[in-house]
Amino acid sequence: MAAVAAGLVRRGAAGVTQGLLRGRARSRGSGRAVFEKLSVLRRGLTLSLGTFVGYEAYNLISCVTEVHASFKAEEILEQADYLYGSGETEKLYQLLVQHKNSMNFCDHRVTRKHVCEDAELLWRLARASRDLAQLSRTSAEEKKQLIYEALEYAKKALEKNESNFAAHKWYAICISDVGEYEGIKAKIASAFVIKEHFQKAIELNPKDATSIHLMGIWCYSFADMPWYQSKIAALLFATPPSSTYEEALHYFQMAEKAEPNFYSKNLLYLGKTYLKLNNKKMALLWLTKAKEYPAHTEEDTQVQKEAVELLDSIRQELK
Repeated sequence: MAAVAAGLVRRGAAGVTQGLLRGRARSRGSGRAVFEKLSVLRRGLTLSLGTFVGYEAYNLISCVTEVHASFKAEEILEQADYLYGSGETEKLYQLLVQHKNSMNFCDHRVTRKHVCEDAELLWRLARASRDLAQLSRTSAEEKKQLIYEALEYAKKALEKNESNFAAHKWYAICISDVGEYEGIKAKIASAFVIKEHFQKAIELNPKDATSIHLMGIWCYSFADMPWYQSKIAALLFATPPSSTYEEALHYFQMAEKAEPNFYSKNLLYLGKTYLKLNNKKMALLWLTKAKEYPAHTEEDTQVQKEAVELLDSIRQELK
């Protein structure tokens, strides 16, 4: 009996021992599994952290690039405005044309701000191209090329930002210029489009004296249209474009009110319109102002010359 009991004890002890060993083995296996899981988690955390840091670094670089791009665009526009104010037409054109293919200054993200900056640069390039075309030293062939080039830049500016009043203004101006090369029919046919864009420019910026002045020029041109052009217009349209000198005068006065003495040509056209309305007293007043306006550009010089000729003719009539 004692022997049996001793055997049971030995088997029990062995069972317990084996059980403990199995338990330890399971514990070691479980510990290894936990360790492996922790290792994976650590690697995952490292990867996640790396990805996060990389993402944040990308965002930071993108933001820096965006800010840099914004500063670059603003710097170009500031230089352009300085050159325009200084009458440096050729330098202005060269500055802007070298950036015409680098629109959307930020490579990483194209924001609304960048699109607006593109439009600002493009309409300035349209203006610079046109101004260069108007210089007396520009050949006839170069002038035509620049005029069509200006229209393309203005069109692209409008495509970039339809809410940009200057893009509408210069698009209308350039369409009008191109009309000089495409005949009377094309010129008259585009008249409604030109008027629409001048009106849109005024709607977007009611204080822009230039847009208002140009709307006056549109009215004056159709009020002063030769009879043969009127006939062509009547053939092209059931209701052809038309206007009056009174309407033209209204816009020229509005422009002068918005910005007094801002433009020699507005002074000239105030005088010319009053002359058409047989108000010689007011015509003399505004033509004299046009004559005395300081000549900063070739256009100002031409305005002075025309004003002097008109003043001489009025004085001859008054004698």
